[in-house]
Amino acid sequence: MKYKKYETQAYNIHLIKTDKFKTISVKINLKKIFNKEDITFRNMLINILLDSTKDYPNRRLLEIKTEELYNLGYSGGNYNSGEYSVMSIDGSFLHEKYTEPGMNEASLQFLFDCLLRPNVIDKEFESNSFKKAYNVLKEDITSFEDNYYRYSNARMLEEMGKGDKSSYRSVGYLEDLDKITPQNLYQYYEETLRKNLIDIFIIGDIDEAQIKKIILDNFTIKTAKKATKEHFLNHTKFRRRLKTVKEEKHINQSYLSMGFKLEKLTNFEREYVGSIYSYILGGGADSKLFKNVREKNSLCYSISSSLSGISSGMIITAGISSNSFNKTVKLIKEEVKKMEKGEFDELDIEKAKITYLASLKQLVDSPFAIINLYVAHQYMGYDLLDDRTKNILMVNRDMILKLAKKVHPDTIFLLEGGSEDEKDTSL
Repeated sequence: MKYKKYETQAYNIHLIKTDKFKTISVKINLKKIFNKEDITFRNMLINILLDSTKDYPNRRLLEIKTEELYNLGYSGGNYNSGEYSVMSIDGSFLHEKYTEPGMNEASLQFLFDCLLRPNVIDKEFESNSFKKAYNVLKEDITSFEDNYYRYSNARMLEEMGKGDKSSYRSVGYLEDLDKITPQNLYQYYEETLRKNLIDIFIIGDIDEAQIKKIILDNFTIKTAKKATKEHFLNHTKFRRRLKTVKEEKHINQSYLSMGFKLEKLTNFEREYVGSIYSYILGGGADSKLFKNVREKNSLCYSISSSLSGISSGMIITAGISSNSFNKTVKLIKEEVKKMEKGEFDELDIEKAKITYLASLKQLVDSPFAIINLYVAHQYMGYDLLDDRTKNILMVNRDMILKLAKKVHPDTIFLLEGGSEDEKDTSL
């Protein structure tokens, strides 16, 4: 695998050459400093950009065109990444040596046109396309609460850090959606192209000179931009007592979400030690939480932990009965404290490393997983595959103990279901 980065004033080109795939895969990222007001605008914008273009103003015409391009597939989305918001357009198509000459350029041009040639009339998005994108996003926002795990995690993050960048819902907000018009959405689109940091990642059995020329000829943006802030969120304030919030809902099962803040993480801890710590605590059927909370005490239907080095946080989620809330929380706190005391052994560490290495091996079978490795390398300074394989083996007991002391319990949120006589009111 060969990687080359080309910098222009307006955007960066990242070319990854490999003969492992018959396809060429593309990711176009537009990155900006995160603000709450951007979330709904960016979700609305990606919806409309992917549903119509100037040349193909409706979904049916787009489908016909992608069929002509040998079933080119494309998608997009937005995600919050620490201090930044990232909007992306992804595409994948057969290399022209398996189709016909000129298809590489035609396919890339189509993907670029999704971003650069939107369905705009007189400096506003075409009304039918706008209404469709609006209705899709409105449904996404209003149905957000139907996914109870996602909703309980979001509510916990809202309670844990009101106003923090990690506390905002990635789906957006109805009050912000109602402020969006075809005119101001187009103004936002122009500002996005003018001010966002843009990276184009391409992987496949490519001729680098050919692909670079295609990009420079077809992706014509002139505005110079530079990054102004690192990616990572950091915490400086920690609660002395856990904050507990309960919310009732007419559902059979209850959903518990516990949030933790991590203090002054090193880059090595973000990238490696945190993964091993989280796996031992709640990463699978061998984890402390699974064995002691679910299997031994039968207190939950499911339980797991997830640690994010980018946001310096950890979430433990569990599906429980309402009447087991108090005991479940007590045992979770005990398991976190046991990690801090070093109540895990070398076998736990080795199992975590084996799982980590197995997941790395799976990454090379997916072009977009490989692209995401390079995205993380560029944005967060994370290591590439070979260095990750070596460095994860360096994680030791002392490193895990040091990180465990940086884990601060912060907020408990319970989405409480079940009948009144089942509910645990002892907290």
